[in-house]
Amino acid sequence: MSSVRQFQVTFDCADPERVARFWCEVLGYVAPSPKGFATWDDYHHSLPPGKRGAWFACSDPSGVGPRLFFQRVPEGKVAKNRVHLDVRVGTGLVGEERLATLKAECARLVALGAVCVQVLLADDENESCIVMQDVEGNEFCLD
Repeated sequence: MSSVRQFQVTFDCADPERVARFWCEVLGYVAPSPKGFATWDDYHHSLPPGKRGAWFACSDPSGVGPRLFFQRVPEGKVAKNRVHLDVRVGTGLVGEERLATLKAECARLVALGAVCVQVLLADDENESCIVMQDVEGNEFCLD
């Protein structure tokens, strides 16, 4: 049996480029233009008007993380995500140091358009984390 070595994470959204550029900032990803085009604008202008802006993609410049793909869909988000990303900014940290790191990253992402939903403080079983939403309301956690 062979194992899967690569995967991408796909986001359904109203504005693929806006959501993709937000996640590029969150994760330090890049958005290289499609092959054969100098820029994303050049690519989009090559398409019929109804297809422009239908998708956008970004990737980890180191090649380690998964590719993120954003596709335009007609319907809006209506329920909590069944799958979400955990952005691991506090790995290895505990207590007040962890919480301060999470809060600093939360402030940075709020400035980019994210929403802080809930700060979950450490208890007997779990360390602190922060529940957030991206620019289109998709949930993710700062962990």
